[in-house]
Amino acid sequence: MTSRDLFPPLAPYATGFLPVDDLHTLYWEECGNPRGVPVVFLHGGPGAGAREGHRRFFDPQAFRIILFDQRGAGRSRPLAETRQNTTELLVGDMEKLRAHRGVARWHLFGGSWGSTLALAYAQAHPDRCLGLILRGIFLMRPAEIDWFLYGIRNIFPDQWEKFAAHIPPARRHDLLAAYLELLNHPDPAAHHPAARIWARYERACACLMPDETAAQRGGTDDPHDLAIARIEAHYFAHNQFAPPAKLLDGISKIRKIPGVIVQGRYDVICPAATAHDLHRAWPEADFRIIPDAGHSALEPGIRRALVAATERFKNIRE
Repeated sequence: MTSRDLFPPLAPYATGFLPVDDLHTLYWEECGNPRGVPVVFLHGGPGAGAREGHRRFFDPQAFRIILFDQRGAGRSRPLAETRQNTTELLVGDMEKLRAHRGVARWHLFGGSWGSTLALAYAQAHPDRCLGLILRGIFLMRPAEIDWFLYGIRNIFPDQWEKFAAHIPPARRHDLLAAYLELLNHPDPAAHHPAARIWARYERACACLMPDETAAQRGGTDDPHDLAIARIEAHYFAHNQFAPPAKLLDGISKIRKIPGVIVQGRYDVICPAATAHDLHRAWPEADFRIIPDAGHSALEPGIRRALVAATERFKNIRE
C-alpha cells in the first residue's frame, strides 16, 4: 500500500474474536488512541476483509480505530461461508461489536459494499452514528448488479471476455446463476478457478489506470478469492433490498448525521450515477467527485479526499 497521503503504518493494541451466532465468529482489532474518537472501518466486497493498510486513513493520535472482518471474510470464521449471512445480520453484528467494545457512538467509514453496509446500519441505528464517510457508492439495486455482470464490457471488453469465457456460451445469459453454481460446488477443482477469475475481473477494473500485476495477484486456490467471489455472488442473488430503493428511501432517518461522499468520476465497478442518486437524496452530505479516479480507495485523489474527511471528522466527538 502506498504511503503517500496516508498515516504511517501502525499495529493494533487489541485484537480478538467475537462469536455472533452458532456458526460465525468475527475477527476484530483496535489501533490508534484508546481514548480517541471511535471510528469503525467497513470493508468492501462483501467478503473482501480488512487489511493492515486500512488503518492508515485515520490519525492514530485522534482516533480509536476499529476494524473487523464481516461474516465469511478475512480472519473471521468460517471463511467463505454464505449460510446465515445477510445484510440484516451484518448490521446486528456491528451492534454486538459496538457493545462488546464499550463504544457509545462511532463514525462509519466504508467504501463500495462498505458504503452499503454503512447506510444500512446508520438507518437502523442513527443514534449510534457520529458521522459517515462513504466512498464508491453501491446501493445493491438490480441495475447496479447487472452493470457489474454485463455493463462493464462496454469499458473493459477484454476483461469481461475473460470473465464470461469461464461460463459455457449457452449459460452466459445468466452469468450470476452459472457462477453461483460453480462457486458453491463442493469440488475445489470447480470453485477455485471460478473464484480466481471473478476476483481478477473485479481487480482488473478497479483503477483508472489498470494495474495488471494487482489484477493477477492471488494463487490458484486463494481462499480469500473464494470468499470475495462466493459471498459477492451470494449477496447479488439473495440479499437485494426490497424495495430496491430502500437505502435511498431511508435517508430521512440519517439526514442530520454529518456525511461525506467521495466518488471517482471514472469508477467502473460502482459508476458515479449511483453516488449522484445518493447525493440527490441526501444533499446535506458533502459530495466530492474526484475527476481523475476510478474505484479504488488508493487512487491518489480518492485517498486524499478520504484523509481530508477523517481529519475533519476527528473533531466530531461523542
